[in-house]
Amino acid sequence: MLSGPLASRMVLFALPLIASGVLQQSFNSVDVAVVGRFAGSHALAAVGSNGPVISLLINMFLGLSVGVNVVIANYIGQRNSRGVRAAVASSVVLALLSGLTMLVLSQLIARPVLTWLDTPAEVLDDAVLYLRLLGLGMPFMIIYNFGSAILRSVGDTRRPFYILVLAGIVNVILNLVLVIGCDMGVAGVAIGTVVSNIVNATLITIILMREKSDIRVDLKAIVPSRVQIGKICNVGVPAGIQTTVFALSNAFILSAINSFGADAAAGSAAALNYELYCYFVISAFAQTAVAFISQNYGAGNLDRCRRIFRLSLAMSMGTSVVLNLLLAWMHEPVLRVFTTDIPVLHYGGIRMTYVLAFQFIACYYEMAGSAMRGLGHSMTPALITIFGTCVLRLFWVWNFPVGEAEFRDLMIVYPVSWILTDLLMFIAFARIRRGLGTQAKNAQL
Repeated sequence: MLSGPLASRMVLFALPLIASGVLQQSFNSVDVAVVGRFAGSHALAAVGSNGPVISLLINMFLGLSVGVNVVIANYIGQRNSRGVRAAVASSVVLALLSGLTMLVLSQLIARPVLTWLDTPAEVLDDAVLYLRLLGLGMPFMIIYNFGSAILRSVGDTRRPFYILVLAGIVNVILNLVLVIGCDMGVAGVAIGTVVSNIVNATLITIILMREKSDIRVDLKAIVPSRVQIGKICNVGVPAGIQTTVFALSNAFILSAINSFGADAAAGSAAALNYELYCYFVISAFAQTAVAFISQNYGAGNLDRCRRIFRLSLAMSMGTSVVLNLLLAWMHEPVLRVFTTDIPVLHYGGIRMTYVLAFQFIACYYEMAGSAMRGLGHSMTPALITIFGTCVLRLFWVWNFPVGEAEFRDLMIVYPVSWILTDLLMFIAFARIRRGLGTQAKNAQL
């Protein structure tokens, strides 16, 4: 990461991340497809209604994994072996605590939160069952994501991908057996996902325990460092708050979607899968920017940091435009993967036309925010995203005339909020870049 050509290495780093994100999302997409095809639209709505709730539960703790990546990569750039080992040990402790917290929360809040979100009464019980069963696998999900962040900090994105391939195969087989063969409905797809998460966590733990470098995990010598936990949280907590508030705003939007009925909830859930697939392309280049910039900033390569940002923005924007427009144009055939119900297809098509087609707008604020985190500015992009994206969406939903407006009027909030966040992020990042210029001149002097 610290020398030589950038573009080819960034692509090689990002490709396994894209594939990994697609596979992780496929755990949920397979759930949605199997229940939609073999258990009916009500089961599809029950699984889909949990999307924002699950995001709300896991995003804070996944934000901490961003802190793990940044801190370890920065120590590697400084060639600080002791710092790397201390940060790895502390991240293991954080992963275990985060996973247990998520497990407890998922069992306690399942019914109250889904009721508060106006989940249609005919699907509420199945939605609660799905969330509680899925919560049993959340500790393993967190362990995998923290372990993956440790490996990313040294440029290894391939082994986490290979693990996901194996776990994805397990997930698909169990879903088909439990739903079609055993007629277990939403419980079957939840169990399949939990088992796949256990496979993920077990394999990545074995890999880290067998590592020969400074990132090796020795469970007998895990001694958390308050200093390292503080550094990880300094970067990770703002990122976690940002994604949690982001998920909260989407949960409010879900409550408005639910007001249109079970068909709208099911259609939105089906369309959301494609938004998430495309978002993982953006996210992969954002994670690439974080890892590369963190190491190079630690080594003092400021010009290289600027090039990394420009390349990550160009790559993410170019790829997203093609994917977004292609899928939005083909919305009916791709939605039929999940359902054949005409009303469900109608609502899904509206979401893909007004949301997915414009998702590439989010590339700038994601890349700029990732660059800021790599440079040690984590709170600034978090506050901007919370205000530009989340607050506007909450205001939109709060004033949404339920029963009077059309479904598309609700969906328009997504591109509008992305444009506003881009403008705010551009202003903030320009100031930070000017500061980097001054820092480089002082270093030369």
